[in-house]
Amino acid sequence: MTKAAITYRKGEQFKIENIEIDHPKSGEILVKIVATGMCHTDLLARDQISYVPLPAVLGHEGAGIVEEIGEGVTTVEPGDHVILTFDSCGKCDNCYNGHSYACDEFFSLNFQASEKAEKQHRLHSGGVHLTTFFGQSSFAQYSMATERNVIKVEKDVPLEILGPLACGVQTGAGTVLNKLNPKVGSSIAIFGCGAVGLSAVMAAKIAGCNPIIAVDIHDERLKLATELGATHTINSKQQNAVESILEITGKGVNYAVESSGLAAVIRESVESLASLGISAIIGSSNDDVNLNIRTLRNERTVTGVLEGSSVPQVFIPQMIELYKAGKFPFDKLIKFYSLEDINQASCDMESGVTIKPVIKMNEG
Repeated sequence: MTKAAITYRKGEQFKIENIEIDHPKSGEILVKIVATGMCHTDLLARDQISYVPLPAVLGHEGAGIVEEIGEGVTTVEPGDHVILTFDSCGKCDNCYNGHSYACDEFFSLNFQASEKAEKQHRLHSGGVHLTTFFGQSSFAQYSMATERNVIKVEKDVPLEILGPLACGVQTGAGTVLNKLNPKVGSSIAIFGCGAVGLSAVMAAKIAGCNPIIAVDIHDERLKLATELGATHTINSKQQNAVESILEITGKGVNYAVESSGLAAVIRESVESLASLGISAIIGSSNDDVNLNIRTLRNERTVTGVLEGSSVPQVFIPQMIELYKAGKFPFDKLIKFYSLEDINQASCDMESGVTIKPVIKMNEG
């Protein structure tokens, strides 16, 4: 028996209840969750903008301690500190070639796991089966994960801050360092200064980009962007973002990172590019985007990015080392909440009061 935040119906608040969780089967790992980040993807699933079979236990940025392992697990043992990230099949061509973030089964495994036979009967509430989210469902005191999506980490950094590295921070930082891989001195604009965008700002500073232009509608977030490495900021409520970027650079930026998912902002990110520039689209929505063909023909590229094009087993330890070296202060994005206050955390994230809520679990 464990306490969890359950989503029963579209758009409803999370309900804190006791649920049953099975012992791990072959390849599975039972993790006692210390804390878990909250991401906009959780709220998209709650509101069914991204379809997830309900009822479900959401949460996909878990960090905790291995409690029990199933048969055949060799990478971790009870007592290990771990981070829980996205799940992948390990069998498709993309997984075999080191691109698990582009797994052929990514959406079925991470968003619709109750429809996968091996995940169908892992979480229960009153005889009702609950969907497992992102191979973990970490809005709970205990989570069932797989060997594919558990990363062992050293014990010299507090577990309570590490969960956001599993998705939001990994996505923003990885988009810059893994997908774009800019040369020192490259210019970059980051559209949206939430947790993903600000992680991209920190990564751009690590990569030696200059200028680093942060674009948002909240002055407080732009102020934080400056503290984290932005050389210029643009409040797009008060200024035309594209015109301002062209004024700063003279010709546009080499790279753009778009984290809002809004069609109008995606278009701005493309129009802000210099010739040969690349715009990386991270934000999620169902919007259609109209782009000018002449703009694209001038050797500009638009690419989508999943999970920062990251191999978590490699990139998450790298981010931790950068944090320990004082180069990647992602903890400045975090505000802690208890599990009982999870609905307040979601309200604060949606209103912009909190950049990255982290839910700390009580004993149980």
